[in-house]
Amino acid sequence: MAIATRSFRYEHDRERALATITLERPERLNALTFEVYEELTRTFEALDREEGVRAIVLTGAGRAFCSGGDVEEIIGRLLDRSYEELLAFTRLTCALVLAIRRCRRPVVAALNGTVAGAGAVIAAACDFRIAAEDARIAFLFTRVGLSGADMGACWLLPRLVGLGHATELLMTGEFIDAQRAYQIGLYHRVVPKEQTLAQARAWAERLAAGPSFALAITKEMLDREAAMDLASALEAEAQIQAACMLDANFREAYEAFRARRQPVFR
Repeated sequence: MAIATRSFRYEHDRERALATITLERPERLNALTFEVYEELTRTFEALDREEGVRAIVLTGAGRAFCSGGDVEEIIGRLLDRSYEELLAFTRLTCALVLAIRRCRRPVVAALNGTVAGAGAVIAAACDFRIAAEDARIAFLFTRVGLSGADMGACWLLPRLVGLGHATELLMTGEFIDAQRAYQIGLYHRVVPKEQTLAQARAWAERLAAGPSFALAITKEMLDREAAMDLASALEAEAQIQAACMLDANFREAYEAFRARRQPVFR
């Protein structure tokens, strides 16, 4: 099934089994609109089952990855809405994070320039974050009178950087630079600005060449086990690992080792 989008750019490199999503409102620092939220959610839901896609890169055009919700297109329009209408909107934003986390394909964020507000949470929801040296990130919500608990930030961040760093980021809403984000574990790599997208694609291509079922299960279990006690987690891992041993990729890895060649995973 071909994926068509209107509010951002979508590309599918079939040779490398790689999808690239580029937020494309550079004049607004790729600020989000209602349409972008809805279409991004639908796209990640579709990519979960799209044939020929084994990894995804998410990035932004121009000087920013994403500056959050558009002040005029979203924030200005929310001021006079009822609680029920506002709840429908906040659930819409949360649906995007859930779609990213439930998508079984690894998602690599290429973070250029500004990463703020909802854009910062979207980055946190991705599996990997490759950042430019000038990529500043901030979870701005408390600075505009909102809770730092937005779009799953209070679930995602402590698991990425620990409770102490998450508390600082979410309560102060201050920007931190790329080196600080790397030091606390929020970014996986910091690279020269001009190499950001290429490095993210290289990570995605390496993941796309890996065993898709095993990677999908690993992503799922990283989320599921957050709510398990140790005994339950061990049993769940025992069951899923046994299932992975029935997958053709397990045999391929063994046969490749015996033949002293690189495995070719499905």
